[in-house]
Amino acid sequence: MVSDGLDRLGFLIHDAARLMRKRFEMRASGLGLSAAQWRLLVRVAKEEGVAQARLAELLEIEPISVSRLIDRMQEGGWIERRTDATDRRVRTIYPTAKAREAYAHIKSLAGEVYEEALAGMSMEARLALVAGLSTVIDNLSDCETQPVERQKVPEGVTS
Repeated sequence: MVSDGLDRLGFLIHDAARLMRKRFEMRASGLGLSAAQWRLLVRVAKEEGVAQARLAELLEIEPISVSRLIDRMQEGGWIERRTDATDRRVRTIYPTAKAREAYAHIKSLAGEVYEEALAGMSMEARLALVAGLSTVIDNLSDCETQPVERQKVPEGVTS
């Protein structure tokens, strides 16, 4: 079989994600949170009031692990737990002011990593990459309910 590079797609996506994550973690290491804590903080900042059980689904980790993670972050003043107004069994998670400040910094660091990762690519190529990956996610998401942030692709750029 003649290879056009498509046979490496999975490896390329995995390696790109791994390298971007490592670069981000290296830059964010001085802020005192683990990679798992960063992921949780970003989710909570984007979806304030998310249920603890839903966080486990979004982060793809066991509910007991999320509970421990939340315990540590609550002790550190990053998040707060609240009882749901309609169901006292449900615990919802909110970022604190400290977390909101950190999130703003995280977005800046992520932007720097993205720029480094995409260096040498035209804006059209960058938008085509995002559009193509969004299509891959749509094609494979079937019944998953995880929202994917979309960026509108300008006319003339095909996905």
